[in-house]
Amino acid sequence: MTPTVERRLLLVLSLAVLIYGLLAGVRTVTDFDLGWQLATGRWVAQHHQIPSVEVFSYTAQGKPWIYPVGSGLIFYWTYLLGGYALLSWLGAVVCALTVALLLRRGSTASAVLAIFAIPLVAARTTARADMFTVVLFAAFLSLLWQQHETGDAKLWLLPLLMAAWVNLHLGFIAGLALLCAYGLIEVLEMLWPERRRAAADRLQRFLPWAVASAAATLVNPWGWGIYRALFRQQAAMAAHSESIIEWSASRLNWTVLSAGFSLRNPDPFVVLLLVAVVAVPAGLWRRQLGPAALITAAALIAFRHVRFQALFCVVIVIVAGSVLSSAFAPLWSKVEDARLKSILAFGAVCFLVGLTAVRSEDLVSNRAYLGSTDLGSFGTGLSWWYPERAADFIERENLPGQIFNDYNEGGYFTWRLGKKYLDYIDGRAIPFGMELFNRNGTLLGTPPDYPEWQEEANRYNLRTILVPLGRYDALQFFPVLRQFCASDIWRPVYLDEVSVVFLRRVAETEDLLRRLEIDCNTAPLPSVKPQAKGGTAFNQWANAAAVLHALGRNDEAFDATGNALSIFPDSAFVHFLRGNLLEEAGNLRDTEQEYLSAALLEHNAATWSTLAALYHREGRLQAEIDALEHAIDLLPHPGLAWLSLGYADLDAHHPREALEAFDRAMASLPSEPGKTGNAFLANLAHGRALAWSALDDVKRAVSFEEETVRLKPDRADDWLYLAKLYDQAGRSSEAQQARERAAITQSQ
Repeated sequence: MTPTVERRLLLVLSLAVLIYGLLAGVRTVTDFDLGWQLATGRWVAQHHQIPSVEVFSYTAQGKPWIYPVGSGLIFYWTYLLGGYALLSWLGAVVCALTVALLLRRGSTASAVLAIFAIPLVAARTTARADMFTVVLFAAFLSLLWQQHETGDAKLWLLPLLMAAWVNLHLGFIAGLALLCAYGLIEVLEMLWPERRRAAADRLQRFLPWAVASAAATLVNPWGWGIYRALFRQQAAMAAHSESIIEWSASRLNWTVLSAGFSLRNPDPFVVLLLVAVVAVPAGLWRRQLGPAALITAAALIAFRHVRFQALFCVVIVIVAGSVLSSAFAPLWSKVEDARLKSILAFGAVCFLVGLTAVRSEDLVSNRAYLGSTDLGSFGTGLSWWYPERAADFIERENLPGQIFNDYNEGGYFTWRLGKKYLDYIDGRAIPFGMELFNRNGTLLGTPPDYPEWQEEANRYNLRTILVPLGRYDALQFFPVLRQFCASDIWRPVYLDEVSVVFLRRVAETEDLLRRLEIDCNTAPLPSVKPQAKGGTAFNQWANAAAVLHALGRNDEAFDATGNALSIFPDSAFVHFLRGNLLEEAGNLRDTEQEYLSAALLEHNAATWSTLAALYHREGRLQAEIDALEHAIDLLPHPGLAWLSLGYADLDAHHPREALEAFDRAMASLPSEPGKTGNAFLANLAHGRALAWSALDDVKRAVSFEEETVRLKPDRADDWLYLAKLYDQAGRSSEAQQARERAAITQSQ
């Protein structure tokens, strides 16, 4: 096979990968942070100044807040030019540009790896400030790697890119990390005498531009002050990791691995992690210590925080692709038959181009979106998730503030209603603090007549509540929809399949309530019946089914799931919801089949946990244990599942396995003190007491049951069990005291 043919095959493959990258980026606007970034751009453009404090909320007004405003201005101007559609195209262009940078060096290995990297790159290049970190990280690494391989990269671009980066996103720190990593790579190259001179020359040429790039970070409105924002971000990292999925750790176990190598839809992170496992020893074998160290560091960071998986992909495609190309080149050269080489190369390219075609078809047909928990869909504009019609209603009817909103929709609220209303909270955890973040979540799960709502309403003079009800990242955080609909304090005035609005009953809202109040039991859902049968109609029916179920309108909900499945039959969520409805109707046989269908379509912890509860109800202990083990493999914080597994092991008369599960439950607790309730710890202690009692270790059983009643002294059954253990230990007087305490508790 001639070099010309090789170049043409690589060009065809690269073009297919680039088209796939562009299509992966063509998706509706979904990100929760985009709204407050748009609002920032609008505020700067209108006020001609850059804020250093929070200006959009009534709960954190005036608190320190430093964030690069360049991205917000770009988004705002883009919106003015072409609305949400052009913002979608901006994400597509940035995604394609990132892929082009990954393919820039013309390596076959990099082109192959880019196919698997694209889904993770696309997920981080939607319209949000983080998109600039992904593309600039790729540009930085591409230039640095060219310098490492050839010594003639255009390094003068680095400080220019850094000056832009520091004004677009706080991720510029990743660029500084790359500069340090490159310096270390060249220093490690000097360990080999035959490479020392070339490495020293490359390093000497690099150092002035590295210093200039570091200095360029000061080209921002706050100078050194930008680093204060980084320190605050780092200080909030632990809390972010506990509460926000993208900051949580990646999980790797057999369940994840088995799902990761699905032929149709493999997990890109798992596949590229396997590539890293191969590339690191290949680099060490070829004495490429620096590249091996960089790949390892990128993998460790991606494990620690899901958010950094896209940057890990960039490292794998560029660096691991180069390492593997050089490692396997000698093997390819040993194939002497030119005809065989051509057949193998042509066949491989055809297969890979076909793979990109299948992946692209999944995107264009919306199969990739409808079959997952992704909030987006193929195309441009605003995602189905946002409470756009509810915001129109609030604005049109001039509803009174202050308005309570949730964390996820806060960014959109700030942008859409921010000209008139201040928000309660949005996606910026730092100015609001974790206390408000946690209180917001607690209130969403609290019935309306509880004192917590009364206190919050009085504290901020709340008059209106806007809550999203989308089937993902919304409705599950508002489990009290039916109670609010029946409340005398908060009355519903707007309801559709993705959002609800409540007004507080006070003197100033009486006229509005007389005119606008609705009945959640009869409000039509979907609010406008779909006429077509595409992705939009599916989302309307699927969301309507979820809301109808939450309202107890189960017959209507079941019909809605049927309409949704007639459009797209492979939705794990809809099958799961049908299982919920069937279980409530007492049809347990069909319930299990729906749950199993959902589990096969999508590996989801909630599905396996629900299956475990079903098996527990039916007394199928081994099936319950197996389902809990699947759930644990998928949960970012599996403490509760480990606790349930421990009790299931006790029911199966496996006390030692139960103790191991309880130990894992304790190890899975949040790192912050006070995050774990006494009920959980009491149940954990009680489980350990039961296990040690089953093992005839009464002394330890007593100790743990004493801890149980100390943590939760209001549970009579625990006192009675402690009395039983005291009897077994020969401590009769203490047993009597425990029984008396149980009697007092029962009478209260």
